Amino acid sequence: MNDDPLWLAQTAFAALADLAFACTLGALLLAGWLSREQAFAPPSAVLPARQGCRRAARGGLIAAIVLVSCNFVSLWLQSAAMSGVPILQAGASLWLVATGTHVGIGWSVALAGSVLLLLAASGAPLSISRIVSTVLAALIVAAGKSAIGHAADAGAFSFAEGVQTLHLLATAAWGGIVIAGAFVLPALDTSVARAALIRTVARMSRAASLAVVLVVLTGVFNAWRGAAGSLATLTASTWGHALIVKIALVAAALAFGALNRWSALPRLQRSASTMDAHTVINVMRMEAVMMAGVFVAAAVLSHSVPGSALAG
Repeated sequence: MNDDPLWLAQTAFAALADLAFACTLGALLLAGWLSREQAFAPPSAVLPARQGCRRAARGGLIAAIVLVSCNFVSLWLQSAAMSGVPILQAGASLWLVATGTHVGIGWSVALAGSVLLLLAASGAPLSISRIVSTVLAALIVAAGKSAIGHAADAGAFSFAEGVQTLHLLATAAWGGIVIAGAFVLPALDTSVARAALIRTVARMSRAASLAVVLVVLTGVFNAWRGAAGSLATLTASTWGHALIVKIALVAAALAFGALNRWSALPRLQRSASTMDAHTVINVMRMEAVMMAGVFVAAAVLSHSVPGSALAG
């Protein structure tokens, strides 16, 4: 494990940015779903749905602010790393790095996308402009991040970069839905809002399942490419160790997600009981913890030398 303070700072802010990106997307999705609930729910359930929508909107806005801040700090740290000056003096080379280097341009693209996502988080949940801005912003953020990762070794606009962009989007959608859900859904944990809770969790489960399929498919491609087709690289490097940890955390998150989708949620749909509602939310919280760990492991991966390079 690298103990360089600059590397640790870059990895920490990358992980926080990935978490913020995911939480922004998840919160925006939940805000949209809960806005629809307000239109169709019976009068007794409108207030919990409105409270949940407000909580999601507020969380999405805060996460978007954190994302913008983290991307700017990451660009600043990258300037310090590339110019070889202390962090506090990196501002002098910030513009040159941001506009004159491939990595700097990638960070700048991700920063621009995060600003657009922040603007989207400030709009009405179901407005067309917000939906279009969110989709466009998410693509820009993911594309910018993929352009500065290991996929960039294959060249700009390569197939590897495209796969990594899709992987980042799918992982953010899955993790964001789960983490934001663990924060927002307690607002619906009342008997009068039980039907709204069941419908919302069902929508979350379907969306997360689609994202999981994309995460697994693209993740297998990235892992095989990064390991150069050799399992020996997994035990011979920090990159390999981080990949093993990430796979374990993904597997644990999948287990909790499957428990909710195939056991806890169907039981809640049959009984509509408070105990089963608590079970669904608590299992989702455990899945959220696993997904937070996935983002940390992914940040270590992206800032470590891949196994393919070590293998020559």
